[in-house]
Amino acid sequence: MTEIRAETVASVWKVTAHQGDEVAEGDTLVILESMKMEIPVLVEDPGRVVEIVVAEGDVVREGDLLAVVE
Repeated sequence: MTEIRAETVASVWKVTAHQGDEVAEGDTLVILESMKMEIPVLVEDPGRVVEIVVAEGDVVREGDLLAVVE
């Protein structure tokens, strides 16, 4: 299993994947917003989304868990 974590303090602008989705390398899981910039969080290894831990509007800090992919 791969844990996808936030790389910076940001707001969750949009959740683009859902539990059970099959994802490929380069797919966007979540889009974060920080200082008026959109930051896509991409899948590094293909798999299935086990869990999306955040919701749109949540504020995350660097290192916070966003999603789990297996």
